Amino acid sequence: MYDIEMSDYMEDLKIKYAEVILKFCLNVEKDKPLFISYDIEIRDFVRILVGLAYDMGIRDIYLEGIDSNLKHDAIKYLSVEECKKTPYWNREAWNVYAKKNAAFLILASEQPGLMSDIDPKKIKELVSYSQSTRKDFDDKRDKSELLWTIAAVPTKLWASKIFPNSETPLDDLWKKIFDICLINNDNPVKLWETKLSRLTKTKDKLNEYRFKNLEYSNSKGTDFKISLPDKHIWLSGTEKITNGRVYLPNFPTEEIFTSPDYNTAEGILYSSKPLSYQGKIIENFNITFEKGKAVKYSADKGEDALKEMISNCKNSEYLGEVALVEYDSSISKTNLIFYETLFDENASCHVALGDSFPECYEEGPNISKEELFNLGLNDCKSHTDFMIGTEDLEIVGITGDDKKVKIFEKGNFTKEFK
Repeated sequence: MYDIEMSDYMEDLKIKYAEVILKFCLNVEKDKPLFISYDIEIRDFVRILVGLAYDMGIRDIYLEGIDSNLKHDAIKYLSVEECKKTPYWNREAWNVYAKKNAAFLILASEQPGLMSDIDPKKIKELVSYSQSTRKDFDDKRDKSELLWTIAAVPTKLWASKIFPNSETPLDDLWKKIFDICLINNDNPVKLWETKLSRLTKTKDKLNEYRFKNLEYSNSKGTDFKISLPDKHIWLSGTEKITNGRVYLPNFPTEEIFTSPDYNTAEGILYSSKPLSYQGKIIENFNITFEKGKAVKYSADKGEDALKEMISNCKNSEYLGEVALVEYDSSISKTNLIFYETLFDENASCHVALGDSFPECYEEGPNISKEELFNLGLNDCKSHTDFMIGTEDLEIVGITGDDKKVKIFEKGNFTKEFK
C-alpha cells in the first residue's frame, strides 16, 4: 500500500513540476507552437508535458527525442561525415520552429561518462557542426525574440552517478529536483517569485555600481581579474522577449550574471566542481588566461576533454560570462555534485568559455554580433560553464573612480548586496 501511495504521490509531483515548467517558466501561449528536446529515456515525463500542453490549447508540438545510447554508437562506429547525415547532429528543425516563434523547452537529462570511449576531437567536430545547423534559432534567441527554458529530468545513469549506493536512485534524484525547484510546496510559483525578487534586488545593486573590473581570489589558488564593458548589465532570474512576455530560461536558478570584456581576462581560475562535458568528466582543473585568452590548463582527470572544450571552435578560448552564486545557495547546501551544469552552476560562482549574452549589454539585442564583438562581447558558437565558487571565495569590484568594493566574502555576498 505504501509503495502505491508513494508512486501516486511522485506522479502528482511530476504533473505539478510539468505545470510549473510550462506555465511559469516557459510561459507558453495558447495556439503558439511548442518545441521539446529530450532524451527518449524520459518519454514518460514528456507524455505528461504534452498532455498538459494540449489542455492549454497548444496544437503544434514538435518532439525532438534523442536516444543517447544510439547517438553514442553512431559516433563510435561512423565517420564524422557519416554522422553528419544522421538526425543526431542536424538541428534544422530548430530553425523551422524558430521561424514560427515557437517556445523551446530543452529537457536536460545528463548521461555522465557515456562518451568516455569516444575521441574528443570527433565530438568537437560534430558539436561544432551541430551548432552551425541551427543558426536561425540562435539569431532569434540572441535578439530576445524566443521563449526558451532549460529544465532537468533524471535518467537512471545520471541518478546512479549521484546516488551510487541507493536502491532507488531515480526516485532519489526526482525527490532532490522537487526539493530544489520547490515543487513540494503548496504554491511553488509564489515561492519562486519571492526568490527571484531577492535576486533582482541584488542585481539592481550591482548595476548601480557600474563596476569596471572584478578581482577573484581563494585558497585553491584562484587569482584572477577581468574587466566589464562600460554598458554591461547584470541579469538574474526572468528575462523578457521583444513582445513583452516574461520567461525563466533556467529552472532552477540562483545566479546573477553578465558578460565581461573577453579581451581582458588575466590570471588563473581553479575549478571547484567536476564538469560533465559532452559525456566526459573533467575533474580538478585550472585554466590560465593572458590578454583574455586561455593559454594554459591542466586537469587531474579528463585533460583531453578540457583541451577540446577550450579549443572547441573560434573564440571558445575566451570568456563570455561571469556569474555570481552564493556558496550557501540552496543547491550548494545539498552537498551533492550533480554532474549537470544546470544544477552545479547554481551551486557555485562560475564563468563560461565561449559565447556572450547580447542582453547583458545596453541595447545589445538590437546590435549585431559583429558590433558587440568589437565592443568586447565574445562571439562564439559554443558556451560552456565551469564552476569556481568556494567557501572562501572573495570577489572585489573596482568602480570607475577606482574605489574597491567587496562583493563576495567567504563565498557569499557581503551585506552591501543582500
